[in-house]
Amino acid sequence: MNLRQLPNVITIVRILLVAPLVWLLHEADYRSAFWLALLAGASDGIDGLLAKQFDWRTRLGGLLDPIADKLLLNACVIALWTIGALPGWLALLVVGRDLLILGGATAYHFLVKPLDARPSLVSKATTAIQIVLVLALLTRLAWQWPPEVAIQPLMLATAVLTAASGAHYVIQWSRLARQNWPERPA
Repeated sequence: MNLRQLPNVITIVRILLVAPLVWLLHEADYRSAFWLALLAGASDGIDGLLAKQFDWRTRLGGLLDPIADKLLLNACVIALWTIGALPGWLALLVVGRDLLILGGATAYHFLVKPLDARPSLVSKATTAIQIVLVLALLTRLAWQWPPEVAIQPLMLATAVLTAASGAHYVIQWSRLARQNWPERPA
């Protein structure tokens, strides 16, 4: 292996951390789950930094990195819902938005033209608040902090941004699809 592949290896390790993280949550080992989630999150920053700093970007990394991020975040959301730490409606909203984006991107790619997907500002804000919520819930489970009164507004903000981001993608891709729809013979 050459060093150029190091960011991809780190991303693959992040994908492999999903199963132990979910298992730790279901075993109620919340402190270990918190530290593993933090390690996985840090690995995302490290692989991105290495890829950009040393120009070690690859097509594989470009595909795997967002998959790893979404897999990790959605697995945490589903696991937190199954143990009762996150309400089902919010888990459904978070996972549903990502499925909507995946379905829309796939449809656009195959029906209109290859998609050069870049996250929007609202999407980046949504991902950030979802991560903060997951870490706050893990912290609450592990150390009974922050108080529940601090978690509720975070859940509400996550719901609002998640819904806004999903709507933004639908509107944006619908407009792009109309503009770029390939001409069909009559």
